[in-house]
Formats: sequence, structure tokens, C-alpha cells
Amino acid sequence: MKLNKRDMLRHFKSPDTSKAGTLLYGPDAMRVALKRQELNASLLGPNAEEEMRLTRLSGGALRSEPALLSDAIKATGFFPGQRVAFVEGVTDTVAPIIIEALESWRPGDAHVVVTAGQLKPTSKLRKFFESNTQTYAAAIYDDPPTREEIADDLRTAGLENLPQDALGALSALAHELEPGDFRQTLEKLALYKLNDPSPVTFQDISVCAPASNEAEMDDVIHAVAEGRFQDIGPILKRLKSQGTNAVGLCIALARHFKTLLLIVGHPHGPSEGISKLRPPAFGPRRDRLMRQANTWSVGTLKLAVGELTDTDLLLRSANQTAPQMEVLERLMVKLAMMSKRRG
Repeated sequence: MKLNKRDMLRHFKSPDTSKAGTLLYGPDAMRVALKRQELNASLLGPNAEEEMRLTRLSGGALRSEPALLSDAIKATGFFPGQRVAFVEGVTDTVAPIIIEALESWRPGDAHVVVTAGQLKPTSKLRKFFESNTQTYAAAIYDDPPTREEIADDLRTAGLENLPQDALGALSALAHELEPGDFRQTLEKLALYKLNDPSPVTFQDISVCAPASNEAEMDDVIHAVAEGRFQDIGPILKRLKSQGTNAVGLCIALARHFKTLLLIVGHPHGPSEGISKLRPPAFGPRRDRLMRQANTWSVGTLKLAVGELTDTDLLLRSANQTAPQMEVLERLMVKLAMMSKRRG
């Protein structure tokens, strides 16, 4: 059976152990692995490794010894409880082996969890799991987490009854970080607030959030948006020494100025404009965006976005011979000096 998003969330939390198996596949191996961990934890509960109720196999091992999976499905353990036969990193080359093993599955046998990379709709493995009433197929894609997923992560970390500002900041962070990094941040935050009864604040979250490798890139973008042209050169020098790509920086700068344009250009004013941002802006980031928005007009922001678009095209041009970072630096200084022009 093919699981949609809602059914998938329900299955990972409370899987139906009367079914034979579950296939998880997708282009991001880390996201697939995290969902597989969640599913196995729901199926097995605690102490599964110690009680030998989890058997790990690989696609390569099945190619060498096809009987391994059938043996793992039928094996009787020393401890009572649900058993899982987990096969990771499979491709369609082992599909016949997995299909044959599942066709002989009977109630009481181990639940089979299979993980794979991206599978085409024509994949034999995917078609089997989707069409069989005894199996599930879950496609794991790089989608923003839902409110329910974020709430589950918060509950798992023991972070409940959060103030609205903190909840909003964590929701925004969930859209910026990889799932694994977000969960680690929540675990760190829970430890940071251990035995501290005070409400979680934005400052607490900032302390626990991973240090961004784009921090200096953000610094130079803010310097441009705030008219601090004298700070641009020194920051760019550090970025250049770190191997920062001029095109990537230009794209990030254009994205920031388009955000400012959305805020300033809202028909009901900047306050309404910033409330419509997705993902939303909270705390110090919101305050900083509002301060920047107040120094720009719609006209100058449109000019800035146009200049950035032209420079992006120039930097990508095959005929471009001038040093790219120097070309971008000249534009940044020009934009910073435009920030006070509200006409």
C-alpha cells in the first residue's frame, strides 16, 4: 500500500504489526535513515538490540546469500516481543529476493523494514510494496516538516508548553535545518534547560542552535542592507579566503533584498508584510528586518533587485574576465550607499 503524508506519520508512530513489511525510499539517505529509526523504535520498543529482536542485513549481503532474509523473518528469538528484519541500501537487483521472502511471510514472523535510495515508479521493489495489501511503501522527500512532525520532535525531546515566541522560533528553525540537526538542537536545548523552570527564550534557542557556516555571509548581507559600506571589504576578504563563491553570495543577497521588497511593498505596510513571510521571522531576526525595511523604499529595493539580477547574470557569463568577488564588492558598496535613498 502506498502511504500518503498523513498515513505515513500515523504508521511511523503506531505501525500495524500484522503487516509483512515497510519500504522507505528517497533521495536523501539521512532523512530515510531518521524515519527508519523512528519506525523501528515504534515497532520494537526499548532493548531490542540487547534482546536480539532486530536483525540487520544489507543489500550486498542478500546478493551473496539470498536465504539470509527468509531465515531472519522466520527465526524464533529467545525473548518475547515484536521482531524486525531490517535490510538497508537495497536496489532493484535484490528485489526478487525480497519479494520471494515476503511472499512466504506469515503472521508472527518478523516485520521487514527495507530502505532504498530514489526508486523510479517502474521499480519492481516499489511496485510490489505499493500494490501488496500486506506491505507499505513510504516515499521520503525533502519536504518542510509539518506542524505535527515538529510537535512530535518537541515531545520526544521533552519540550512542551513552550511560549508562543519560542515555539515560533523553533518552527522556523525546523525549516532551516536538516532533520537530524534540528533534533540534536532540541536535545541540546532540553539539556540546557534541565532543572531550569524559567520559560524557553529566543536567547536559549540561539545558544543551542548550530553555528551557521554562513554566519559571515549573513554579516555582509546585513552590512549592505543597513548601509554599513565600510564593513563590506573586511568581511568579504575573510569570505574570499574561505573560498566563498561569488555567485552563491550574490544569490543569497538577492534573496534577502527580495524579502525586504515583500515587506516594504505590502499594501498594508511593513508590519503586515513581515507577518506574511514564510517561514515566519521571529525575535531579533524580525526586529532586524524591520529596521532594515524602514531605511528602504519600494523604488530603491526594486533597483537593488534589478542590479543584483544583472550582476548574477554577469558573474555566470562565459565572457566574464574581471575578478568576480571584486565585481560583487563594487555592487555591494553601491547598494549600501543607496539604502538611505527613500525616493
